[in-house]
Amino acid sequence: MRLTKQTNYAIRIAMYCAANPAPLSQVRDIAASYGVSELFLFKIMKVLVDAGIVETVRGRYGGLRLAKPAEEITLYDIVRATEDSFSMAECFDDGGDADCPLIDACRLNATLRKALNAFFEQLAAVSVADLVVNRQFVRNQLGLAEAI
Repeated sequence: MRLTKQTNYAIRIAMYCAANPAPLSQVRDIAASYGVSELFLFKIMKVLVDAGIVETVRGRYGGLRLAKPAEEITLYDIVRATEDSFSMAECFDDGGDADCPLIDACRLNATLRKALNAFFEQLAAVSVADLVVNRQFVRNQLGLAEAI
């Protein structure tokens, strides 16, 4: 399984907001820190806002911030919001169009489900706060100024 670029940057947006000493983060600053386009991040932000992971503040001094404490947002929350499918094999989807004569007798589907559930359990055990536990290092790497 491979996570999409959207998920990768969604996690990075959350990390940036969690590490930022300022109350609001600016998309242009996040884009500059990661070397990606603002337009790309705006598309991801919509997904994160819809999922209740980040919130935006409008206006001249607006920006974005985490919608709840970083300790309460898990990697599982972000991955579930940004990934469309977790099908690992053709027969994995319920109601899928699998063309396999072993579909009713094969243990592949059950094995893949167990593996996926273990993956989800690991993601649920890690919060955004855990990812930025060394805030000063993360701030330095992202070019964030220390709060005054």
